[in-house]
Amino acid sequence: MKGIFVILSCWLVGNGLSMLIGGYVSGNIIGMLLLFALLCAGVVKGETVRPAAKFLLGTMALFFIPFGVGLIDSYEVIMDNIVAISVATLVSTFAVIAVVGWVFQLVNRRAQR
Repeated sequence: MKGIFVILSCWLVGNGLSMLIGGYVSGNIIGMLLLFALLCAGVVKGETVRPAAKFLLGTMALFFIPFGVGLIDSYEVIMDNIVAISVATLVSTFAVIAVVGWVFQLVNRRAQR
């Protein structure tokens, strides 16, 4: 029970900070970074949040059902823009692959020194 409290507290603080800075960064991202920092600093133990995190990860597929229904509802809009969506998907996929490869090579070179 304490683990879910810690996770939800980080989420709530992250959303609050996001509102304070004008919403430029998602509160969910800020909350995850806050939880990561607390785990790295040893303020929160991994064993504390592990059961809640396992439960949330195990039920994550349920969180995507509303988005899937929304996609089905927006079928016409998607089909009208399928070329743009496909191009954006391909370009962003290759960009991510290229950046991850470049960062890996950079980190790997520095680690070998």
